[in-house]
Amino acid sequence: MRGRILILAAALALVALVVAFSAIFVRNATHAQSAATPTLNGDAAHPAHATHWVDTRLYFELGPCPSAAASAVRRGRAAHGAGHWPVSDAEWMQFLDSEVTPRFPNGLSVQNVYGQWKGAHDAAPECGISKLLIIDYPENVENEARINAIRAAWKRMTGEQSVLKVTIPAEVSF
Repeated sequence: MRGRILILAAALALVALVVAFSAIFVRNATHAQSAATPTLNGDAAHPAHATHWVDTRLYFELGPCPSAAASAVRRGRAAHGAGHWPVSDAEWMQFLDSEVTPRFPNGLSVQNVYGQWKGAHDAAPECGISKLLIIDYPENVENEARINAIRAAWKRMTGEQSVLKVTIPAEVSF
């Protein structure tokens, strides 16, 4: 009799364990599904799901790394071209507000980045402090023209030769 009670108690404990794990599994599966389910509906600028979008990243050099600033000044880089260099945080924000946001008002991201660049006539790579601008948008001729206008405005302002652009296809969901 005692053996049967122990077996019954063990079976009940096993059932309780299975029920507990099932509840955790269902809760986690529901959470995972809700995290993957779009939350915005009916907003054309932020679709629940869209294809034929692209993710564009633009790299804007603001100036030399602190350790490289002295060598950049010695090479005459501090005041080159038609614009100016380095670019202050206030000047970057002004550029973002006047050139970028009006062209892409529905959203963008900016990250601080460090990079290196070796120009065709440079003996060694230069260290630079940059901003990485990330914009996701529907792929079309109008948006491509907006991106190119932003790049051209930066080159006019700073005298830089280029703004690195990386564009890849993106499947978006908000």
